[in-house]
Amino acid sequence: MTRFAQLLSVCGLLCLTIGCSDKPATAPGADATAGPAEAADHAHGAGPHGGALSDWGGGAYHVEFTVDHGKKESTVYVLASDAKSPAPIPAAKLQLSINDPAFQVDLMAQPMEGETAGASSRFVGQHENLGIVREFAGSITGEVGGTPYAGDFAEVAAVETP
Repeated sequence: MTRFAQLLSVCGLLCLTIGCSDKPATAPGADATAGPAEAADHAHGAGPHGGALSDWGGGAYHVEFTVDHGKKESTVYVLASDAKSPAPIPAAKLQLSINDPAFQVDLMAQPMEGETAGASSRFVGQHENLGIVREFAGSITGEVGGTPYAGDFAEVAAVETP
């Protein structure tokens, strides 16, 4: 009887180990070779203004983070799903949160030429810490038509080729 209990315990543990993987199941039609981060979102190069791109709403919009260290100023552009075209939104401001050093900046709407009053694809804010020359990482949040959006970004140093 003791051997049966031991065998039952080993079988139970084996079933738990096999059945409880920490890898997410691959959805039908999904690329099984993609890693978790690649499956969750797609890779971006530099944005049309040379900044770091992030998805908003699963790609409904993209946001591009740029920084001018000399002016201690950040400009965020809201882009369409193609990550290239401006997408003016009816918002007065966005929120920029930087991870390290931790700080937040209100980015105020500064419509680009041709954008109608009350909608903007460009948002600008200043903070002393934006004068630090480094690769920033953080998040950009805002609201479009009552729907909250958030996207994480990370600047990556340009690689020089000889």
